[in-house]
Amino acid sequence: MIMGNLTDDMTRLRGEVDALRSARGALMQELASSVSAMQAGFAAAHAAMARKTGKARASYVARIKRQVGRMRKENAADLTGASKVWFGKTK
Repeated sequence: MIMGNLTDDMTRLRGEVDALRSARGALMQELASSVSAMQAGFAAAHAAMARKTGKARASYVARIKRQVGRMRKENAADLTGASKVWFGKTK
């Protein structure tokens, strides 16, 4: 009887180990699938963000270029005016 109980217990334990190993494998596959889906979501969000910020950045740079151009013209006009005052009119 003792050997029968030991054999039954060992058989039951082996079955539990196999079941847990199988469950762990299924969990790992599910986890891999979830991580893959999450990475795809990150990639899509990154692409959308890149498009949005790219347009905003291009708009900002264009606005800065216009402002700098205007400032350069104003500065050149100021220098021309100062030159006329200091040195008189030139031909």
